[in-house]
Amino acid sequence: MSARFVALVAGVFFFFLAVVTQGILPFIEPTARTTDVTAVVRTDFGQLKWMVTEATDYTPLQQLGRQVYLREGCWYCHSQYVRPVTGETRRWGPVSEAGEYAFDVPHLWGTRRIGPDLTRVGLKFSDEWHLAHFWNPRMLSPDSNMAPFRGLFETSAERVKIVDDGAGNRSLERTPATEKLFAFESKEQVKLTPNADGLLFVPMAARGKAPIVWTPNKEYTGDTVNVAAETEALQGLIAYLQKLGMNRGKWRDLFEPQKLEVTDATVPRSSEWIAYGKEVYQRRCLGCHGDSGDGNGPAATFMYKQRPRSFAAAVFKFRLTKEPLPTDGDLLRTITRGVRGTAMPAWHELHIIDRLAVIQYIKYELAVDRSDPAKPYAYFKEEPPGPPLYIGRPPVPSEQMLTRAKDVWQSAKCWECHGRTGKGDGEKAPGLKDDLGFPSPPADLTAGQFKSGPTVEDIFRTMTTGLSGTPMPSYRDPLSEEDRWALSYYVLALSAYKDPLSGEPLPIAPSDRMALNDPALEAGTPDKAYVPSGRAASRASVLAGRSRNGAAEQRAAKE
Repeated sequence: MSARFVALVAGVFFFFLAVVTQGILPFIEPTARTTDVTAVVRTDFGQLKWMVTEATDYTPLQQLGRQVYLREGCWYCHSQYVRPVTGETRRWGPVSEAGEYAFDVPHLWGTRRIGPDLTRVGLKFSDEWHLAHFWNPRMLSPDSNMAPFRGLFETSAERVKIVDDGAGNRSLERTPATEKLFAFESKEQVKLTPNADGLLFVPMAARGKAPIVWTPNKEYTGDTVNVAAETEALQGLIAYLQKLGMNRGKWRDLFEPQKLEVTDATVPRSSEWIAYGKEVYQRRCLGCHGDSGDGNGPAATFMYKQRPRSFAAAVFKFRLTKEPLPTDGDLLRTITRGVRGTAMPAWHELHIIDRLAVIQYIKYELAVDRSDPAKPYAYFKEEPPGPPLYIGRPPVPSEQMLTRAKDVWQSAKCWECHGRTGKGDGEKAPGLKDDLGFPSPPADLTAGQFKSGPTVEDIFRTMTTGLSGTPMPSYRDPLSEEDRWALSYYVLALSAYKDPLSGEPLPIAPSDRMALNDPALEAGTPDKAYVPSGRAASRASVLAGRSRNGAAEQRAAKE
């Protein structure tokens, strides 16, 4: 018997062994189809705790997006598996669990990682960020080697003229191409803003409405535009990406690398720091905020819900100062954490030197009034930030506090903008604008994506200072500190026990809800996850998974 024959037999044997173990057994062995996962939930008192729960299947739109993901070969470069090693858990998030892949046939684990791992990409970026990224990845990430996916958009073969609609508004010329997208006779209008190059993005929500080319600050002064419209395939693909990792609940609100609390952190002003900050800005920030910091970068047309911040007027939403200007610590916190629910991502992976440097460039070069070229007014030089406001320890929440907060919600008329149930659908919501004249929709507080941060201290800070440049005022004077704390807990409670993606209530028994609401219950990590009553089998399977992950982590540490 020759060695070649033995090698051939062995090769055939191991091939069929792989087919059986990797292709057939997963369909036969029940534990390979477990839906058990550990996920983070927000309790009625605003605490974030891990619990054992079940993963959910894809919606039809998400399933369509998964098919597009497969068709376009996204899985060639992007993996979907977080291994139990520190480098991955600090970069991506919690270690993968078997239940997360219960509805994935075939699995898309991948190994190449030419692009970032996507296991935890859900709600890391907004839909608008993804739209700009698919149009041109390098608008947002200059180092990206990802190709543009403009074939997913419906584009105009020729530039479309901007015309007067007869009512004093600028609109688009009626052509066979634009009539497929819009209903020009509709009474329902939609405002769309081109970027400085004349690219006009049309979201799915704009279809069937009358288009208005909206440029309140002369964002574009040309008379023709290129149209790029969202398609169902693109909508589905983004829905699929937003689903990835969301079976683990609100884990991102506990992700330690993104968390940053600092009163102030600065470096002395110097031309070297500002020059380096300019380099960082041009590579990381220009795509959205624009070359001059006016919020009209190449990607801004895709941000039709919330425009990028303009630095020119030195108006910043997030601060812990009585005066409008934030400290360097405030700016560092915003850059590190990002702004949840918007196209502003977390930049915790960017080196701290880069973050501090870009703050200097924003302060001393972009936040300058240049309306009089002979006398530019540098806000941070002329009006330095005042001392930070003091926020004490939050009081211990209680049912009585939440009951009191409901009365404060009514008396402060929060419902006029945020709606009776906090979904952002109040009677004043449709007409709200920011300081630049763009629509400023109130936050959907039931979604649990809070711009300023996920803790009660973050909400209290917003209640105290307001959000400059938006209709959200400060309640430091109208409401007592006690009422602001109560209202902050109430705002958090609006998203308690709800799915972070769909906003639907989670199926949790009253007894389990009561147990999770107990402040004394510790469930701060997946290995300490609360196990609902009647889920002994789930507990065994999840603990077995943790044991395997722990062994793998020990092996990795030895290596």
